[in-house]
Amino acid sequence: MKMLRLAPLVMALGLLAGCAVLSPPPMGNRAVPQPARTVDIDRYLGRWYEVYRYDAAFQKDCEAVSADYTRNPDGTIRVLNTCRKGAVDGPVKTVTGRAKIVDTASGAKLKVSFFGPFYGDYWVLDRAEDYQWAIVGEPSGRYLWVLTREPRPAEAVRGFLRRRVEQLGYDWSLVRETRQ
Repeated sequence: MKMLRLAPLVMALGLLAGCAVLSPPPMGNRAVPQPARTVDIDRYLGRWYEVYRYDAAFQKDCEAVSADYTRNPDGTIRVLNTCRKGAVDGPVKTVTGRAKIVDTASGAKLKVSFFGPFYGDYWVLDRAEDYQWAIVGEPSGRYLWVLTREPRPAEAVRGFLRRRVEQLGYDWSLVRETRQ
């Protein structure tokens, strides 16, 4: 049932990315945990760089991936995702969406839409105290993004993030490193 809710979003993103064939990504975490910390959305806003991800059809051949979050006048969040196709100096592709907070108590659960009325879950599963890194997933366990404020974090930070992703129950063998 959860995949059915995500399927329209994934299909729409795949079409935007120019993918011809879409199939659901493998299950990478069968027991996605609840978010570990609350999120102050104003501190979360700004630019994030993707360090690791589970591969998804709508991000096929994406490198140098970043996401910019800004507040819209209506209280929703503007999401601008950018990637370079094929290489860190490849052609720039962008997609703009919007997010809304669905769990106001924690601020860690959002819904994101890049195509009309279709929304997908976006959970900030964990984050640094100073908002320098975040691990993002959703309840199906098929999607994972590891984000940092720096395009190329130190090796010690990368190692810590790998261990934290594994502690959260994600299959590291499915993780792809994003070139920045």
